[in-house]
Amino acid sequence: MTYSIVARDRETGELGVAVQSHWFSVGSVVTWARAGVGAVATQAMAEISYGPLGLELMSSGKTANEALEALLKADSKSETRQVAFVDSKGNVSVHTGRKCIPYAGHVKGDQFTCEANLMRNNSIWGAMSRDFRKSSGVRKRDRLPLAERLISALEAAEEAGGDVRGKQSAAILVVSPTVAPNPWSGRLVDLRVEDFPTPLPELKRLLRLQRAYEWANRGDDLLTEGKFEESLKAYEKAGKFAPDFEELQFWQGVSLVQAKRFKEAKPIFKKVFEKNKDWIQVTKSLPKVGLLPKEPSILRQILSP
Repeated sequence: MTYSIVARDRETGELGVAVQSHWFSVGSVVTWARAGVGAVATQAMAEISYGPLGLELMSSGKTANEALEALLKADSKSETRQVAFVDSKGNVSVHTGRKCIPYAGHVKGDQFTCEANLMRNNSIWGAMSRDFRKSSGVRKRDRLPLAERLISALEAAEEAGGDVRGKQSAAILVVSPTVAPNPWSGRLVDLRVEDFPTPLPELKRLLRLQRAYEWANRGDDLLTEGKFEESLKAYEKAGKFAPDFEELQFWQGVSLVQAKRFKEAKPIFKKVFEKNKDWIQVTKSLPKVGLLPKEPSILRQILSP
């Protein structure tokens, strides 16, 4: 019993599903997706097999509707299920069984569906739909990434009343538009809040951290390639998503040193060392692997109070 959204981003082709519920570890039950294939939400009196079997049918060429209809036909308890599919071409299909606990319903849009059951009122799925349409952005520069749009739709559902029982867990899964060599590859965002008083704000915080570390990973790659200015820009972007994380600050300082901007790096290192002295040991190890200059004078300046 929960509310969810499945969608394909019409610009990038990414596929995703997001959910919140008053149920422990809802993501382990509801959210399913495979890169280049589709996404599935299976809820109400959830039958988990709709997830993997639905993805398998869509990977074999079935449309979202064909795959869902085939599984519903074989399910003797289909009227207790609420299930939504989206395929790699943006076809959507959704089912709300007659025996789902009210308020229960769904709405289909352009390459997305919103569905909910056991809600506080019957406005929830409509609120999600309106929010998702709005977040597409008229101009490209205003358009949010799919993951952020999915979470925004969940927030709209909560603001409209949400699950009548309250809230406990949330999850989001977004995959690449390109078919991966195996079923577990191509996951762009895979985050869960298993049990928390305010799962949506926590899920949103985790997504910001993921964005920070995506830029940090890019910075790491550029740093090892000797592209110090580009690395610095990547770490700066990472810091904007997570300004208080000392690890991201530390590697920004390393990039500044490599870019010969020591005066800017010095206060960053000082701040990091004050938070956690273990970074001093890390700093001492970096000249050996070429991530800091080998000149002892530079290391001394970095480590000096």
